[in-house]
Amino acid sequence: MRGEPDPGDSSVERLTPRVRRLILLRHGQTVYNATQRMQGQLDTDLSDLGVEQAQIAGRAIATRAPLVIVSSDLRRAYETARAVGAVTGQDVTTDERLRETYLGDWQGLTHTEVDTASPGARRYWRDDAAWSPPAGESRVDVAARMVPVVTELVDALDGWGRGDDPDAPVVLVAHGGCIAALTARLLGLPVANWPILGGLANTAWVQVSGHSTTDTDDPVWRLDVWNASAESAVQ
Repeated sequence: MRGEPDPGDSSVERLTPRVRRLILLRHGQTVYNATQRMQGQLDTDLSDLGVEQAQIAGRAIATRAPLVIVSSDLRRAYETARAVGAVTGQDVTTDERLRETYLGDWQGLTHTEVDTASPGARRYWRDDAAWSPPAGESRVDVAARMVPVVTELVDALDGWGRGDDPDAPVVLVAHGGCIAALTARLLGLPVANWPILGGLANTAWVQVSGHSTTDTDDPVWRLDVWNASAESAVQ
């Protein structure tokens, strides 16, 4: 399963000779996910189901022959990334800038506990990317720390988007909230429109492509795939 757009029916693909594929993979399930408890930057482990999900996603992503695999340093993302690397034979690099949104006072609480203490606050947070939980980060804050990771990879990887396999992607393994924030920022969406990008399932992924007309142009990012998963993913 490749997952990239078909260049045969896309005028954009034909007009931009260099296209960098970027896959953003969410980690597998944790017990916190299963019990609707807010993790944020708490360092939780994959559940048994999450381990299985990571293995299945790893086999699917490996078919794309990633150039590099970079992960959040939180265990649930790192172990998911290692499942990809176990198939491709690649090491995983970690970067703390890919951590999930810091949820401040909400971390460790269930959805019900937050709703009881602050009725309507979670909905307000979901609908306003510039709003942050008490003592936490907003999605705008998260995107600001994540975009430089992508920029640095564009500068460092001369073979990204060209060579023998120009469709070989960079894979970033991270978390649902921060992937949505990074995607919105790369696409240049107005902050008011960031909530249009819905939630991601565990081990679902996003693909965006950075289009450049010359090697010195900054990529213009376009959305290819949202919330994709391996056909055989564990439910």
